[in-house]
Amino acid sequence: MSKIIVTEDEGERLDIELEESIIRRNMLLAEENRRILDNYGIKAIDVMGATGSGKTTLIIQICKRLKDRYRIAVIKGDLTSSIDSDMILKEGVKSVQVNTGRECHLDASQIRKALEKLELSSLDLIFIENVGNLICPAEFPLGSHKRIVVISITEGPYTVIKHPFMFMDADIVVINKMDLAEAMKVDSDKLVQDIRSINPRANVVKAICRDGIGIDDIIHALNL
Repeated sequence: MSKIIVTEDEGERLDIELEESIIRRNMLLAEENRRILDNYGIKAIDVMGATGSGKTTLIIQICKRLKDRYRIAVIKGDLTSSIDSDMILKEGVKSVQVNTGRECHLDASQIRKALEKLELSSLDLIFIENVGNLICPAEFPLGSHKRIVVISITEGPYTVIKHPFMFMDADIVVINKMDLAEAMKVDSDKLVQDIRSINPRANVVKAICRDGIGIDDIIHALNL
């Protein structure tokens, strides 16, 4: 039996003009967000990855190491809950929760509203944790200075090649939960090869964020 593949150029292509308009508008808002951040001397870092990859754990570990050196806030995106945002607040770090409802990503307009909730003159560093998703956030820049993508060993050996667009603009890719590589039978070196074939300039860090392993390397890659 032959394999059948339908590409985006076949069949109906609905709402293309609307989609392009939304993406273009988001880009303009992202550029405005960047100007606002630059005016206040704030460095913003967008952290993306699937649900359960370890984004929040990574941010908390970085905040523990840097909160005495930098004035930090976290903008946290989720569909409905504030569970992760509450965890960040317990670390003594300011946090703004953005609930997106049915939307699978943050957009630049939501970040603008979140920035309005913060006293920007009292901040040096903002982490933006995107909604858990390896597809949609790639198309919606937020105005950040750096993009981190977190993947975990538990997502399997094909995560990178199945979601290439997420990695194209990443500055840092974190391969998390390295302690589970043997149990999951995942070759982490192959993941690194896949990442570098898509984005040779990305810094790739192997980590166990829960235990703080690799965190210092990530901080170094961020020039913090």
